[in-house]
Amino acid sequence: MGSSSFKQWTTGQDGIDKIQLGEAEMPTPKDGEVLVKIHAVSLNFRDTEVCNGEYGHHKSLGQSSTLVPCSDMCGVVTESRSPRFKSGARVLSIFNQTHLTGQVRESDMASGLGLPLQGVLAEYRVFPADGLVACPEYLSDEEASCLPIAGVTAWMSINGFQPLGQPLDFTKGGNNNNNNNNNNKDEVPTVLVQGTGGVSVAGLQIAHAAGLRTIVTSSSDEKLDRAKRDLGASTAINYRTHWAWQDAVMETTGNRGADYIFEVGGARTLRKSFDCVAFGGTIACIGYLSGKQEEEADPEGGGGGAGGRLNVNVMALRRNVTLKGILNGPRDRFEEMLGFYRSKGIRPVVSKVFGFDEARDALRYLAEGKHFGKVVIKVAGD
Repeated sequence: MGSSSFKQWTTGQDGIDKIQLGEAEMPTPKDGEVLVKIHAVSLNFRDTEVCNGEYGHHKSLGQSSTLVPCSDMCGVVTESRSPRFKSGARVLSIFNQTHLTGQVRESDMASGLGLPLQGVLAEYRVFPADGLVACPEYLSDEEASCLPIAGVTAWMSINGFQPLGQPLDFTKGGNNNNNNNNNNKDEVPTVLVQGTGGVSVAGLQIAHAAGLRTIVTSSSDEKLDRAKRDLGASTAINYRTHWAWQDAVMETTGNRGADYIFEVGGARTLRKSFDCVAFGGTIACIGYLSGKQEEEADPEGGGGGAGGRLNVNVMALRRNVTLKGILNGPRDRFEEMLGFYRSKGIRPVVSKVFGFDEARDALRYLAEGKHFGKVVIKVAGD
């Protein structure tokens, strides 16, 4: 392969096992753009769905037949046509390339990397300079690549209602921010994360660094022990042995509930989240690992019982709950988060690193749920 071409993975959205490694012509940046040599790519559950043709719940996105998957990368600018970044700058991608500030709009969804736009599982890619942020100098390429979706989604789940530049931080002898979830402004909030995937682990790290109380659920005692030992989780609950884990959450919080809940389960966990959220709390709707379709009443404690399932409106009103869908966040919030990471010295948790030629294995590993934190593909070295 000559210097006029580079390697990239593509998917026909017909299965992880069918993704193909091929070559493409080296692109040239236009005004306002930069060419980036990609060093590391981290994977998200979304990437497995895209490769399997299962990411269809955003109807406005449409479906591209052949696509370079993945959205999260760390790389180095090799050619610049923008004053924003010089050649040699280490950069990170933002997920929706046009989402720079404020609430996400439907039009921003058309700029999502890895669907509908071509993604980053490649050796090189041209980006608009506005769609990148500067990489923290203290992080490795593999660590930094974990931040665009997992880190920002976790950040927005906790700080999305906080004014820009005023993140929650109870490590400085109290908190003066406008925390709408607490009647007592100096009462330390509790954050509940479901599982130990990328977003939940990032949420644990952010919450712990901010001095918040943390609760984590998992089906693995080994992962729960690690969450307490390495990430400072205050309470760990195994949902296999405590199926009605919402009761355990209420017990450990003195019947108050969790102020912020990372709802990644979906169909089989949302009712339980409603049952253990604090009055005035926030449920961040992030994922749907237990399914996208509602089930009948769960006889094991997750549904409405013999009398049927309560309407979501009733569940929200019962405890004055904010139910917020989280579609990542804007560039300015990403940069805000990076400042917090620097000040606290937070390093993203990398579960396993695969080589560029091992992309199929990396996606399978993620899909099987073996990871604790993030799965990363090392594309190139320095």
